[in-house]
Amino acid sequence: MKGFRQFVLRGNVVDLAVGVVIGAAFGAVVAAFVKDLLTPFIAALLGKPDFSALTFTVNGSKFPIGDFINNLISFVLVAAAVYFFVVLPVNALTARMRGAPVPADPTTKKCAECLSEIPLGARRCAFCTSTTP
Repeated sequence: MKGFRQFVLRGNVVDLAVGVVIGAAFGAVVAAFVKDLLTPFIAALLGKPDFSALTFTVNGSKFPIGDFINNLISFVLVAAAVYFFVVLPVNALTARMRGAPVPADPTTKKCAECLSEIPLGARRCAFCTSTTP
């Protein structure tokens, strides 16, 4: 029992459990956002977005493709909502927190005569053979 308790109370397991619970709650929020805000907005622009009645028949077999279309549209809307309202802001926030990258020290310099790139330690230009300071 002691080993099981150590396993359960280890940081990774607790972090994973918290992540799953928060992920489920966040999934409910995103689903409500899509269902209550985005879908009515699309309905206002394009008409009623319910395709559940769409079917087609092949050799007497009925294919209710409308439900698939509804779920596909719902998936695209959820993915777009997560991307535009979560991924992009978090990426912008992390980029702002990191700051600008520090430029590397230069390894070359320009020749005063021919303006070609030569190593910092060079005393003569390899292109025009002039001496460099």
